[in-house]
Amino acid sequence: MKALVYQGPGRRSWQEVPEPGVQTPTDAVVRVDAVTICGTDLHILKGDVPAVEPGRILGHEAVGTVTEVGAGAALKPGDRVLVSCVSACGRCRYCRTGSYGQCLGGGGWILGHHIDGTQAEFVRVPFADTSTHFVPEGIGDEAVLMLADILPTSYEVGVLNGRVAPGDTVVVVGAGPIGLAAITTARLYSPSRVIAVDLAEARLEAATRFGADVVIGADGDPAGKVAELTGGLGADVAIEAVGVPETFELCARLVRPGGHVANVGVHGRPVTLHLEELWARDLTFTTGLVDTYSTPTLLSMLGAGLLDGGRFVTHHFALHDMEKAYEVFSHPQETGALKVVLTRG
Repeated sequence: MKALVYQGPGRRSWQEVPEPGVQTPTDAVVRVDAVTICGTDLHILKGDVPAVEPGRILGHEAVGTVTEVGAGAALKPGDRVLVSCVSACGRCRYCRTGSYGQCLGGGGWILGHHIDGTQAEFVRVPFADTSTHFVPEGIGDEAVLMLADILPTSYEVGVLNGRVAPGDTVVVVGAGPIGLAAITTARLYSPSRVIAVDLAEARLEAATRFGADVVIGADGDPAGKVAELTGGLGADVAIEAVGVPETFELCARLVRPGGHVANVGVHGRPVTLHLEELWARDLTFTTGLVDTYSTPTLLSMLGAGLLDGGRFVTHHFALHDMEKAYEVFSHPQETGALKVVLTRG
């Protein structure tokens, strides 16, 4: 089969690799019908995630069809499933409390990280019964695919960790796919206003389409504008959705005393926490790897028409056009890419 293989920082290739098979009784092999590329994959290619070794198949999001199962799995060949970005053994201390991202039994974020991932024609999914979700009838692959990572990540690590509440002023710094998903899910809690901050005009336009009330671009003054809109207080919640030191420090400046900063971005460099300025402001900072405990809820909302996963998708490719898809996704300023979806021909 063909797969996208990480060859070390800055290098990748779409190449022939062995087809996976069942290795443990709880495994399933899934034929990949739709897959996407994540910003985290770009961080890996930059060398920001050194745990990913050369030779690893990348990718941690897919919708597909089960083709083979282990003797201990309840899934059946032919089942249509969403492959979650986080795997869960279902038995350890953390899985018992829904903190699947911290799984001690061999799960967590392992696909495309510690084991081969989903950017391939087939993928082996460990702990298949607790790491996949049945796809409801009548929902297209690309809409469900957005629930593999970006929507639960933004919802759990951004909106819920940030404790967005009715009437809040919410600032989302970074209007890429994660930031747009944060805007979408923050609106579920009736904030008084959502403000998006980004350097790219195309992404600010997208933020407006996704529900931002105010957008602030490269020539704006985020701190001044937020202060103006809040009577000098600052935002109740700031969601960091980029993953660079400058945006984290900006979020810390934008929140009011007693506010929340929810960091969602993947950071590859050290960040300064200016406690000499912040120690008396009663701020709460949260970080996190998505647990995906919210995926069943989001699937229900998707099925009820309360969420539109497909609106995140801007570009479509055949699976064998993986290299081209990476080029488009890697240069959103030129291409306008939000999420790309690759499907089996």
